[in-house]
Amino acid sequence: MSLLLYQVDAFTSAPFAGNPAAVCLLSSPRSEEWYQNVAAEMNLSETAFLRPQPDGSYRLRWFTPTHEVSLCGHATLASAHVLWTEGLLSPEAAAQFDTESGRLTARRDEKWTTLNFPADPVTPAEGPPPILSGLNLSDPAFTGYGSRDYLVCCDDAATVRRLSPDMDALADIDKRGVIVTAPADTDAADFVSRFFAPGVGVPEDPVTGSAHCTLGPYWAERTGRTSLTGRQISDRGGTVRIHLDAPDADRITLAGQAATVVRGRLDT
Repeated sequence: MSLLLYQVDAFTSAPFAGNPAAVCLLSSPRSEEWYQNVAAEMNLSETAFLRPQPDGSYRLRWFTPTHEVSLCGHATLASAHVLWTEGLLSPEAAAQFDTESGRLTARRDEKWTTLNFPADPVTPAEGPPPILSGLNLSDPAFTGYGSRDYLVCCDDAATVRRLSPDMDALADIDKRGVIVTAPADTDAADFVSRFFAPGVGVPEDPVTGSAHCTLGPYWAERTGRTSLTGRQISDRGGTVRIHLDAPDADRITLAGQAATVVRGRLDT
């Protein structure tokens, strides 16, 4: 069977930046082994599998090369982008996805896509030794955790840029990954971040939408502002616009751009 398959760079306005995701369109469910094999073959941080449902929504699942995950921002953005740009959904219509994290929606505003996600606020905590030693950090400004990831805040963006983590150490932590953040050193953003998740097959993720579900509430509480811009400073880099109705809101909107770089077919 031949299936439509796309590669989309998310959280960027131009190709070869942001975070690449594969998007595979299905007409029927496949086996768990098949999903994971395709994701391993694509070897991107996430591969999204989309299947239409009778009510006009889509069943959406996300796989890294080694694991299924419960939430992924950039592959959701990429999925909505494919639906609109390939004529599968009217640009005026909201994309609706049923996922392991509940019903997620995406809307298009000219070149920007806005995702409505559950917020994942951070709880302060003393930094577990494996995380700090894995990051080669000894005295961060803040450590905490959300439901999926640890969060570590440094005093300045330069420290975040210089990080060269021990991936073996970070692979043994008891959460999906580690977000490291700091105030931005540019007027184009409010904060910077990097994200490491070697335990699920993603040593460093270029731009992590789901991590901003934790970064948003953290920086909103810290700054008193509910509209913020984050810049993930990986080698590829990407920008995420954030809005919450209040710092403790249950939902968060993440906005980004996307560019399709590959259109093809998967023969399997």
